[in-house]
Amino acid sequence: MSHKAYTCGHDAAFDVVGGKWKGLILWALRPEARRFGELRRVVRGISEKMLIQHLKEMEADGIVSRRDFREIPPRVEYALTPFGYSLWDALSPLCEWGALHMKRIEAQREIAEVATGPGAQTMLRASSLRKGDPFARISLRKR
Repeated sequence: MSHKAYTCGHDAAFDVVGGKWKGLILWALRPEARRFGELRRVVRGISEKMLIQHLKEMEADGIVSRRDFREIPPRVEYALTPFGYSLWDALSPLCEWGALHMKRIEAQREIAEVATGPGAQTMLRASSLRKGDPFARISLRKR
């Protein structure tokens, strides 16, 4: 079995946590172990197939542990391993950055959507940033 040769630390870290869902799964498991159904409710929008696939990958990477209670009906819990908590500690500042800039990111995405939408031309004027208004002024003109 061959393994990927990483070029830097970012490469290795993003290989382990890459994709849309793994970070959200990691976040959902941070406070406590959770059963599969509970994870599915907490990580909104993820399909059962994707959740299963990502949990298997995260278990193979040593980020998540799986505990099978061998009961009927089946009961399985997933939890972060110490290695998983170390990854959470590394990603926590990124999460804080995202929370701090969430509104700005959403606004920028809306601007880009409008700018590329049919019949709209967007002009951004770099105005001085005012307290409480971190975004540049936007003017939209229909063509």
